[in-house]
Amino acid sequence: MAKPQPPSPPPAPTTPGERLRAARGERGLTQEGLAARLGVSRSAVAQWETDRAGQIRGNLLRVAEVLDVSLEYLLHGEDKRAPSVAASGDELALLRLYRELTPEDRAMLLTTARRLARGG
Repeated sequence: MAKPQPPSPPPAPTTPGERLRAARGERGLTQEGLAARLGVSRSAVAQWETDRAGQIRGNLLRVAEVLDVSLEYLLHGEDKRAPSVAASGDELALLRLYRELTPEDRAMLLTTARRLARGG
């Protein structure tokens, strides 16, 4: 009996709206959450994500800042800020969580991560 094949990865986002939606999702934000951080309506975010609204151009820099992506990435799908580092959504989520920790908790997390990386 043949083993089932794992699902293929989703295609890379090809439009600014798709990239915005993907970046929002990787950060665990809802449309409402992103809208609140930007001071716009959830409907505006929904329209931006479906490439139906031209108003995104006026808000794109703020969107990029809130989502911690470059303007170049949102517009063109390339982020040349750190070409040697290709972080996944999980890596970015861990970094954001790490930044929220107290110094003591950061030290504990680093000790635990080092131990896990050594296999022990």
